[in-house]
Amino acid sequence: MSKFKFPTAFTILFGLIILVALATWFVPAGKYDRVVNPVLEKEVPVPGTYHLVEANPQGPVEVFMAPIAGLYDPISYTANAIDVAAFVLVIGGFLMVVTRTGAIDAGIAKVMTALKGRENLMIPILMAFFAAGGTIYGMAEESLAFYALIIPVMIRAGYDSMTGVAVIMLGAGMGTLGSTINPFATVIASNAAGVPFTDGIILRFLILIVGWLICVAWVMRYAAKVKADHTTSLVAEMKEENEKHFLQGVSKEDIPDFTHKHGWIMAIFVFTFALLIYGVAALGWWMGEMSALFLAASILVGIVARQGEHEFVDNFLDGARDLLGVALIIGVARGIVVVMDAGSITDTVLYWSEQAVSGLSKVAFINVMFWLELVLSFFVPSSSGLAVLSMPIMAPLAGFSNVGAELVVTAFQSASGLLNLFNPTFAVVMGGLAIGRVPYDKWLRFAIPLVVILFVLISLALSLSV
Repeated sequence: MSKFKFPTAFTILFGLIILVALATWFVPAGKYDRVVNPVLEKEVPVPGTYHLVEANPQGPVEVFMAPIAGLYDPISYTANAIDVAAFVLVIGGFLMVVTRTGAIDAGIAKVMTALKGRENLMIPILMAFFAAGGTIYGMAEESLAFYALIIPVMIRAGYDSMTGVAVIMLGAGMGTLGSTINPFATVIASNAAGVPFTDGIILRFLILIVGWLICVAWVMRYAAKVKADHTTSLVAEMKEENEKHFLQGVSKEDIPDFTHKHGWIMAIFVFTFALLIYGVAALGWWMGEMSALFLAASILVGIVARQGEHEFVDNFLDGARDLLGVALIIGVARGIVVVMDAGSITDTVLYWSEQAVSGLSKVAFINVMFWLELVLSFFVPSSSGLAVLSMPIMAPLAGFSNVGAELVVTAFQSASGLLNLFNPTFAVVMGGLAIGRVPYDKWLRFAIPLVVILFVLISLALSLSV
């Protein structure tokens, strides 16, 4: 009898599209009236206006169209997935152009020499960096650019690809969960709830710090086990294959010396990522500008490395080809939302959530609100999208239970951040795992116990706050 193999991310997501399509045949179709919020400059649902509409059940044609439509269909509360997919392809090209120069391997070797015996310090330092990105501006899609940089470093240090994925995904994810000034979650949600975004910031900061410490300890514990015995790795059976992929088959003996040319290339490399962060945080950049940045940086690296025109194009296309699966998976993940919206059941799920929290006591209200936002996050993985969709409905209900609206904002962003640490409908999770070559079931084995701990932490924090 053949051994059972866990389905791939594509199969999981396509199965979810089918389930949601089936739901459109049984779940009542409904809509809220919408008005344009002048502050958010987006349409938001109006509380108390939910009404049934004509059903539009989704059939086989819509199911097969969903992954395609997921790439380019505009959704009112989030950006087109094709922008993210194009960014991923350009990132792949950029990274391959740099990798083929040998600068990354030589640079990693230099870092490993400097950190000899203290490699574990990289974990809290990098996770602090990604958490800062998460809490300040909601680092999500941008984090995809870092996987191919961080994972080879972790493998060279004696860890595995799971460690590299965890450093980025848990670091940025915990930062977003504990957002303090994140304009794409906290600020949008607070505006929609009608409260200053600074209200409740102390509680969110405490959740951020305590949660970050828990995540760092979790990753460091796992990394230490793997370094001591590689058979304990959750991806042990992929060790040789992953090393060949991420280290490009270069053994320690083959790593070149770090030359002046490598220094210039790595300077361009670091400056590009620094400019990426500044552009997103301060200049309002999005996928188009970020893609253009990495395309320009690719050409500059090619010139400095004296790659010929044919060599440069071949390298760039090889890199884009490596991440083609990641780009496609983003469209499949978005297809779930496309089917829900086309079947007019998104607002129905929101209406049921509204009914579930009416008339509860303080502690019960804030915890049920947290649980409901967890459910809604599965269907609307975009934090900004969920804020625009749910806050105009949920925040006013807080007054009936004598709970501050700022706590509803905290419950929302905590739920969105927590579920998006493992949510299969969140393209950043599935994309990051695909880049890191970590099967989804392996990530669940690693992350779910940690998610349970964080769930308890957030529940306690919310309960004590009321």
